[in-house]
Parts: sequence; structure tokens; C-alpha cells
Amino acid sequence: MANPWRGEVELVIDGEVQVLRLTLGALAELEARLKTGSMVDLVQRFEGGTCTSQDVLDLIVAGLRGGGWRGGPGDLVAAQIEGGPVAAARVAAELLVRAFALPDEA
Repeated sequence: MANPWRGEVELVIDGEVQVLRLTLGALAELEARLKTGSMVDLVQRFEGGTCTSQDVLDLIVAGLRGGGWRGGPGDLVAAQIEGGPVAAARVAAELLVRAFALPDEA
């Protein structure tokens, strides 16, 4: 079960509940992967509704890795995400919120 006080979010991938979290290391990996802009630009894209599928994938991978997963983006190409792309985008946005705010502030 995800602990919002630790910044955790759950996502069901291939029928298994995964706990995602943006640790400092995961954030550093994410920032290195960003094709355009900085973390602030990424947050602004999500807030403005202009995020790309690549932004969502990068955030999901970073969150999974922060939760202990050792895979990479290629491992998710054929993965079944419960709720589809909309659920993945929602989880990605929630990861950003939980990484930078306390649960009762979100």
C-alpha cells in the first residue's frame, strides 16, 4: 500500500500493484532524461496540460525506479497499465505533487 507521506503512489502494471516514488536519485535520473527544459518546465507542462506521452513515461519510470524497480523505459512498451494512458498520466502528475508537497497540501 502506498504511503502518501513518503510521496508514494500506486499503479497496477501487468496485474501487479507497483509502488512509485520520486526519491532524490529518481529525480536526478528524471532530470537527466528530460528532452526539453528543467524540472520546473516539466511541472509547468503538467499544470498547463501540455505534457507529452514521453513526459508521462519518464515520470512513471523514475517513480518505479524510486520504488525499487530496476527496469527501464523499454520494459514498459508492451506493459498493460490498468486504466490505460489516462491513469498513467494521472499517476505521473500525482508523483510530481507528492514529491514537492505534503499530502494535506495536495
